[in-house]
Amino acid sequence: MLKKAVQQGRSERRAEAYPLGYVEDLSDARTTQADFFSILLSDQKRNELMAKELTIGDQAPALSLPDQSGEPVSLKDFTGKQVVLYFYPKDDTPGCTKESCDFRDSITPIKKAGAVVLGVSFDGQESHQKFIKKFTLPFTLLSDEDKAVAKTYGVYKEKSMYGRKYWGIERSTFVIDQAGKLKAIFRKVKVDGHADDVIAALKA
Repeated sequence: MLKKAVQQGRSERRAEAYPLGYVEDLSDARTTQADFFSILLSDQKRNELMAKELTIGDQAPALSLPDQSGEPVSLKDFTGKQVVLYFYPKDDTPGCTKESCDFRDSITPIKKAGAVVLGVSFDGQESHQKFIKKFTLPFTLLSDEDKAVAKTYGVYKEKSMYGRKYWGIERSTFVIDQAGKLKAIFRKVKVDGHADDVIAALKA
């Protein structure tokens, strides 16, 4: 009886010390504690991936990425010009092709507004070269293969398709003014009419 009381007391003290589902039985621990640490790690990963939300008026985060020819490109290369920095999921896919071709077809008013276009995806140099050649894109595409810039701009997001969750680029565009500050931000971009919205922002 005394032994049972002592064991019960130990269990109660452990429960107080481990309020988040502590269990003494190891078979239960494999599920309860594993689930807890899975949630904890998931939260930590989410916090690492989610940068501070950028807002209009913020200084655009610096970047230096290789273009389709492997040459490094930085925002400081375009000081005094406006920059249309658009993040898209993947080369030569339907939505990304339409978006890129819309920017291609609008390049004259974009240039008249004193702006350049930079596209960013996780695709490599060779993929960008093929994409540019196939659709005669008259602007630079950058390779963010380690996802660092996408994370800095807060566009690396958890997505879902056919019930499967995965991480990737959320289609987004940032209009950067001549002083390097964010002039307009478009998140969760719908491709239809987007180029016109960007031109309006450049002219504002």
